[in-house]
Amino acid sequence: MGAHVKTEMNEFTRRRLLRDAITIVGAVAAAAVPHPAFARQRGSADAGGTTPAGGAAADNTLALARAVNRMRYEDLPSRAIEHAKMILASTLSSAAPGALIESARILRDLAKERGGRPEATVWFDAARLPAASAARVNAGLSDAAASDDSDIRNTAHYGTTLASAGLAIAERTGATSKDLLGAMVIGYEAAGRIGDARRGGRGGLHASQLVAFGGAVATARLLKLTDQQMAHALGIVATTMGGIAIGTNSWAREYMGANAAGSGVDAAEAAARGFTVNDDMLGARGGFIDVFGGGRDAVRLLSGDLGQRWDIVEFLAIKLWPGAHPFSGTLEAAVNAARQANVPADSVAKILIAGPGRTNIGGSRRPRDLVEAIHSLPYFVASAVADKDFTWIHATEGKIFDPVVARLMGVVDLDPAPPPVSYKWSWGGSVTLVTTSDQRFTSTVDAPRGSGPRGIEWSDVDAKYHALMPDSKLPAARLGQILDQIHQFDRVNSVPAFARLLTPGG
Repeated sequence: MGAHVKTEMNEFTRRRLLRDAITIVGAVAAAAVPHPAFARQRGSADAGGTTPAGGAAADNTLALARAVNRMRYEDLPSRAIEHAKMILASTLSSAAPGALIESARILRDLAKERGGRPEATVWFDAARLPAASAARVNAGLSDAAASDDSDIRNTAHYGTTLASAGLAIAERTGATSKDLLGAMVIGYEAAGRIGDARRGGRGGLHASQLVAFGGAVATARLLKLTDQQMAHALGIVATTMGGIAIGTNSWAREYMGANAAGSGVDAAEAAARGFTVNDDMLGARGGFIDVFGGGRDAVRLLSGDLGQRWDIVEFLAIKLWPGAHPFSGTLEAAVNAARQANVPADSVAKILIAGPGRTNIGGSRRPRDLVEAIHSLPYFVASAVADKDFTWIHATEGKIFDPVVARLMGVVDLDPAPPPVSYKWSWGGSVTLVTTSDQRFTSTVDAPRGSGPRGIEWSDVDAKYHALMPDSKLPAARLGQILDQIHQFDRVNSVPAFARLLTPGG
């Protein structure tokens, strides 16, 4: 993180942090197939062994592939392109402290030992690896620090995979910066549609399972795959990428995040060489949506009205402070209430919280380490009230064990008479601060700062970059050069040249 917290990730490692941590509930073209009849028979069988007669249920994966392949950079809204640039800045910012974490070091060292064709850059390192390996390592760096982006619908970190896979493939192929930005926007859209179709389905699955689809589509776009190849890439991801939600509070989280990027690249590269799977791994009976999602009727969400709205514009949320992103609305409300009250911490008698469907406080009132702290709503709101702010420095031991914050965590409780607020977003929250003189100060935040519904500002993204990127150990002048290029990324002449800026040698 920034210079003021740079010892955190060196000495306060995730291995130490996780010790005693509690569980927190949380085929190229068809003519290229050697035997078309056999390929068609094998690819059409559903999970029950029957062969569909065709129609919408058998074609929706291909329909999605065709729709996203038809999209052109020139047709994308300017705000979508700006959000893709912001994802690049945010992902690199998160990866910088992540590079100092033990879990990320292990993944990086393993990949470097295995080696392979030097196709893409490992960020903040001198190594170059095969594109899939580089994408996997770099995604692991960003996910390890838990400071990357989220989607306000489902907390999926689409941007981490889009940035890591996209940069790796663009570096290898020499794709233009506009090609990369377009691939990121379109990959986000495709993955978001699949996420919408999975909503309401089987619980306990980690959102990395969705993120991998974005990486596959972005890679497929950069490799200029055909519609059929794109569909097969989606199918390959559907059967290879897994993840379980319990892993969120261990190193399994960054392992799943790394796998999402690597799986996406692998799937598209395999499809590019003619690897085929079932015609419809997404929407057929026994397919991805049927097994994991909201049922067969949900497949209509895959490509309906595609291009009329943009998920990366509406739902992207850039993390502007460390910790569990779904707490961000309640956290911001706590900061607002504390600033309104403007009283010393010892004048606070109660901190009452409310939110959509909130029936518990969420997390430990006495976090023992960083992992518990960043998943503790009492820690979030108590710190916000104590300091009338919450920043990257609150992910340090000094703040986690601050006695003032410890006392305030003890007065956090559910609001017995919550404000009559209608929330649109599950991340929303209300905080009422009650003083010892019985004054009450209430604030409600639905969509938090840094999210699409509120509008994401470059000033916030830049502040995050300046706070975290020094941990990359790159020269200060280079950090400024990288950010300048990201701001104007659609005008960058060479993606490989940009990638070289992310290495110690430059």
